[in-house]
Amino acid sequence: MESMIRAKGLTKIYGDSFALNNFNLELGPGRIMGLIGPNGAGKTTALRCLMGMTGYEGELQVMGKNPSTQRMGMLSDVAYIADTAILPSWMTVNQLLEYTAGVHPKFDRDRADGFISSTEVRLTSKISQLSKGMVTQVHLALAISIDAKLLVLDEPTIGLDILYRKRFYEQLLNDYFDENRTILITTHQIEEVEHLLTDLLFIKNGNSVLSAEMERLGDDYVEVEVSEQNLEKARAYKPLHERKVLGAHVLLFKGVPASALSEYGATRTPGVADLFVATMS
Repeated sequence: MESMIRAKGLTKIYGDSFALNNFNLELGPGRIMGLIGPNGAGKTTALRCLMGMTGYEGELQVMGKNPSTQRMGMLSDVAYIADTAILPSWMTVNQLLEYTAGVHPKFDRDRADGFISSTEVRLTSKISQLSKGMVTQVHLALAISIDAKLLVLDEPTIGLDILYRKRFYEQLLNDYFDENRTILITTHQIEEVEHLLTDLLFIKNGNSVLSAEMERLGDDYVEVEVSEQNLEKARAYKPLHERKVLGAHVLLFKGVPASALSEYGATRTPGVADLFVATMS
């Protein structure tokens, strides 16, 4: 399977600090990866490298091209929504769509019109008159109406209320994603995207610290909820993390079969948020 993105040993240094430190990422077609990490972990820097917006050391290919030397060719197959992206406030939505149709050969104006018609956004409205949620919907309309194989989203729903966030992800799946397209998304709202993801990548201090397919999480990680009397027996298996919930102890393990832990309490596959806290701790 040909990779949409392949990064190996990606390193970026600002002054005497590593923004990325031997970062690795591989993502194939028809996948949705969540790139998740705390503030300052290097998520946005990684995306800027992928988009050819900053230099780097290491190996990197996006759509089979080098973002530094083949950026224009690469961008013909990539759409990107940055967390700080700003639309021209003086334009109307219609003018923005007309402009995009004029400058981007792969932009489908009919598709954009169809998407906009499903929202509260009016073509005659100026960008400056739109709410933050509506501006995000216009961003998404632009992105999904470009015949791109890779969509990169950097905190796309930050600052939006839950209704707009839910609608955003529903529209993303219904109007863009298929088995030939790939989405890479960074977000702090882990619980809201967990059910969308096929792949998971945690980044900490510029380094990729966990890479997993969502359907395989249960093969590698297990949680067990144990009573006080079984706690030391379960701890003998050396948990990655431990927390207390309503009087019970919840221990998270890697590489320990659930069958070995089931005698101490109920076992389950950990959620992404719990796995994230354990990994970052």
